[in-house]
Amino acid sequence: MNLARAITLALLGIASMAAVAASARDALGSYGQWAAFHDPMSGNFPRRCFAIAEPETGGVAQYATISFWPVARVRGQLYFRLTRNVAAGEIVALSLGGRRFELAARGNGAWARDARMDAAIVAALRSSETMRLAVGRGSSTWPLSGAASAIDAAALGCAR
Repeated sequence: MNLARAITLALLGIASMAAVAASARDALGSYGQWAAFHDPMSGNFPRRCFAIAEPETGGVAQYATISFWPVARVRGQLYFRLTRNVAAGEIVALSLGGRRFELAARGNGAWARDARMDAAIVAALRSSETMRLAVGRGSSTWPLSGAASAIDAAALGCAR
């Protein structure tokens, strides 16, 4: 087998693996800056549905999600993927419609401290125009137009 053919076969194999991985996630819809997806059960990973968005401004977070994991009875769980690891004792704060929430954080992730905080954040998110996540001296901001619809689509996607 010549080198060009080996490279071609390798690239085709990589492309087909990427296509299989991409098809494992089902798009439930796009709503403004937000989208909703369904991940079917795969191996040891239970199915989940989530609303997701990238921040419009700032550089402390890569994305925000609100997730539903039916098997674990998790509904409306907030998660932020940060662009860097959080230092010990560093405050991660979320501001929504005049309310401020201090989040739990470890490594490059931040989330609500408990299910009650998740519920309060989702309720505030539904009635706010923007949300702002502050970490240290930096922040990221998301527009919330379409967020409620994406969250509802994710909830319905896992209710089936």
